[in-house]
Amino acid sequence: MAVLIATNLRKEIAGSALFEGVSFKVERRDRLALAGPNGAGKTTLLRALLGEVSLEAGELAWEKGARVALHDQRPPAGSRRPLRDYVLAGTSDLAEVEDELRTLEAAMAGGAHDARTLARYASAQSRLEHAGGYDWRERATSFVRGLGFTDADLDRPLDSFSGGELTRASLARALASQPDLLLLDEPTNHLDIESIEWLEELLRTIDAAVILVAHDRWFLEAVTTAVLQLEGGQSTYFPGEWHVWRREQAARAQHAARTADRQAEELARLERFVERFRYKASKARQAQSKLKQIDRLKVTRVEVPRSGRRPLGFEFLKPKRSGRVVVEADSLEVAVPGRTLLHDVSFAIERGEHVSLVGPNGAGKTTLLETLLGRRAPGGGRVRLGHDVQPAYFSQHEAELDERGSVLEATMGATGLRRPDAQALLGRFLFSGWEAHEKPVVALSGGERRRLALAHVVASGANFLVLDEPTNHLDLESRESLEAALEAFPGAVVLVTHDRALLDAVSGRLLAIEGTTLVSYPGGWAEYRERSAPESQPALSPKTKTRARQRQQQKQSPLELVEREIARGEERVAELERRLADDWANVDLVAAHRAARDDLAALLERWETLFESTS
Repeated sequence: MAVLIATNLRKEIAGSALFEGVSFKVERRDRLALAGPNGAGKTTLLRALLGEVSLEAGELAWEKGARVALHDQRPPAGSRRPLRDYVLAGTSDLAEVEDELRTLEAAMAGGAHDARTLARYASAQSRLEHAGGYDWRERATSFVRGLGFTDADLDRPLDSFSGGELTRASLARALASQPDLLLLDEPTNHLDIESIEWLEELLRTIDAAVILVAHDRWFLEAVTTAVLQLEGGQSTYFPGEWHVWRREQAARAQHAARTADRQAEELARLERFVERFRYKASKARQAQSKLKQIDRLKVTRVEVPRSGRRPLGFEFLKPKRSGRVVVEADSLEVAVPGRTLLHDVSFAIERGEHVSLVGPNGAGKTTLLETLLGRRAPGGGRVRLGHDVQPAYFSQHEAELDERGSVLEATMGATGLRRPDAQALLGRFLFSGWEAHEKPVVALSGGERRRLALAHVVASGANFLVLDEPTNHLDLESRESLEAALEAFPGAVVLVTHDRALLDAVSGRLLAIEGTTLVSYPGGWAEYRERSAPESQPALSPKTKTRARQRQQQKQSPLELVEREIARGEERVAELERRLADDWANVDLVAAHRAARDDLAALLERWETLFESTS
């Protein structure tokens, strides 16, 4: 039976339709993902289903007595209210049902056995059982623990928690309310990977319908059973898994683009005919026929929808070649006041290696990154960067941004680009026009600051990228654009992220913080989880495992990557030799040719080493 049937929903903003004609149905165990560009109305639709936002048209048909809960990115206001009370407030109606049952039991013990009292008792007991029974308080606190809180946190006041912790508390409250329809807006924000996987498992098992908005691709793949796309004010419903919808979406877009191109060519041909012959008597009848064809074609013409937001332009500059060892740590100790995070850690990262650093929140990932870059002194041991290493750091808090001037001034100062080139770079990261370029850095929002910091890293020319949670505030298309750019980046990368799709696509090796040690695992996230998961826990769901295996099969091996670099190097040498044939006395060309041949020789040596290791 359907929990909700929505028919022809319409929402207007300032007199214009945000969306219209939106129809869908969700039953228990359905997991419906809302997809579409930012601004398409996904969050607005969730709030309309809760009743917070009015609709101009349409009908919502609910299952009788359906309970609805929403978690979104509005954390609860700080107060002296304990976390326990805040979470349990989402189940206040269950406490009222318990009170009613106690009252009725006392009445029946006193001799009240009339039909009305018995009916009220049966109804109250049915409502409590529908919500899971008498242990609802214990289940509510189990949701709090699953999201990373401790038992001691339950008695802490809300104003003692950070904004991210309060957002997790909001999620715990929504889960604890035992809803029939659970509405989730970016539920994975502020969760570490362990909590995300706990939430995935929970959502696979709860007896409720779920409608969600998320940018975490592995989360969507693990949970989703259907997709509702909102774009251009219209909606498209797709019954099926997330990756199947993405493949179908791409195929539909490609087909629509080809059809639109053919129709445009046909329109142009017909219009040329009419323009040429409409006033010629012998061709007038044919011209009129072509005009009718043009009118019919315009009615049926395929319009390719414009995306509401283009992805960010991640195209890293080709970096200067560094020494073989990019960074090396020997007997390293990393500590913060009162606590040792890492003890006696030794490792090295080589040129071209893409390494991800993983571990629970608070394990010391960011602290280690800062130590590697010399921004924090080690507690013991040593760490050094290799020869000709030029690092670029993207931090969680954009601390590297110069806030003394405008966006354009900060970009020119950080990258060394001339004004036109800096303006073009900013346009690729959605800072378009004079007003955006001259906006003071101190006035930027959190999302704008992250986009600006990413732009500076992209244009830095660095050969060693150190990225700490680069996907926060990025939409799906921009995450995929970043993933493709990092896969193609020839320099070294150290990445910290909760985006497991990015971890699996980019990583050739994982460094995992386990206690106070650092353990190296070859491969991406899927292989790491298969090796490291305790026997009592499922490492990956069968569906996620299959998709991870497909992704790994699509990745190139290190040998193939070097072969691609060799091909480019050979083209570079050949090009320089052609130019030298016309200008053999040009000393700059001679020097460039020598350097290109040296680079090619080093690549060939690297290929031989990799070939021998795989044979």
